[in-house]
Amino acid sequence: MKLIFVFTSLLLGSYAFSQNFWEIRDSVKGAPRSVCAAFTLEGQGYVVGGVDDFSFKRKMYSYNQVQNDWDEEVSLGGPNGDGLDRGSASAFSIGTKGYVCLGQGQTNGYFGDLWEYDLTTAAWTQKADFAGGPRRQAVAFAIGNYAYVGTGQDGTGFRNDFYRYDPINNMWEPMADFAGTPRKQAVGFAMGDDGYVGTGDDGVLRNDFWQYNVALNEWFQKATFPGTARSGATGWGTFPTGFIATGEDLNSEFKKDVWEYSYFNNTWVQRSDFPGPGRKNAFSFVLDGTAFLGAGYGGVFFDDFYAYYGILGIEENQSQVESSVYPNPAQETITIEVKNASEITKLDLFDLTGKKHQVSFQGNTNKNSISLDLSTLEAGTYLYVVSMQNGTSSNGKITVL
Repeated sequence: MKLIFVFTSLLLGSYAFSQNFWEIRDSVKGAPRSVCAAFTLEGQGYVVGGVDDFSFKRKMYSYNQVQNDWDEEVSLGGPNGDGLDRGSASAFSIGTKGYVCLGQGQTNGYFGDLWEYDLTTAAWTQKADFAGGPRRQAVAFAIGNYAYVGTGQDGTGFRNDFYRYDPINNMWEPMADFAGTPRKQAVGFAMGDDGYVGTGDDGVLRNDFWQYNVALNEWFQKATFPGTARSGATGWGTFPTGFIATGEDLNSEFKKDVWEYSYFNNTWVQRSDFPGPGRKNAFSFVLDGTAFLGAGYGGVFFDDFYAYYGILGIEENQSQVESSVYPNPAQETITIEVKNASEITKLDLFDLTGKKHQVSFQGNTNKNSISLDLSTLEAGTYLYVVSMQNGTSSNGKITVL
């Protein structure tokens, strides 16, 4: 039997769990450093390379959040990786493999290579060079079975080109150019089925924010990042929210503010400041819904490391109009009704990973409610957004058992 959990979105509500706090964790192993690359594999975080007070590095360390402990892993390139020391590289993970590409080193201003770390064999293998040419301070994110890498700085200046990497065929393919200005040191992350890029340095520090729609291969400008324009910030996505934190602004102030972006409402909310000193070029990653941020530079190099516990669920006060879901329980269909709203024109339904699900629905005669067919949905929690003809929207949760 399928049961429905009723979630009512109220315009003046204040639904939120008692989260939004930081917790100090075990310091990053090795010397304090900045401009590290980071990715996640099988519930652990990995940090590669960076620069400390003395030189660029190629060492890799893994973090286990249950044990709250760092371990040394195989350095980038393995035993024969001399000369691969680097910082300002880009990283992503797909399946059981992590990847590091691009960056700069002690004697190499711009790397263009790509390295794959296989978790099952604990070995590095060099893969096809990045198709856009050597560069540093680019952004990268993975969605599904592909990775997307672009922007950054090369020997000719700032770039806005973007490429997709196919690990199965070991091939790069050009995609639509980033729609913002060419830049370096931007923030890039995936949230659900979309990529996001914002802030950065194009000669002037920026606070614009863009969504990349993978299915359409198009960029869409979203609500401007409300913090001061900056470069060297870090960001992460935990659908349906994304975050941008830290960085350096045009006054050379190292920032510690944290901002949360709502996928559903295209709005920003400031959250609890990062508790460590302000900094730029920190790394961040997400493990089981918890974000982690550490290292970076703020006049000195850092090795401190913190966990961030964000707000759980959808805040009701973000919804523009009231909606309700009924009946409860339900076996085959449910109804979403919007109060005092114009005609419903669109329904979007997502699981908690951000994957969009197609379901059939039918409107009633008043056109302010719709009935959904649940027969194609697996058990789990889903997030809905209904959009109205007058441009308003309402969102909430449905749990199918």
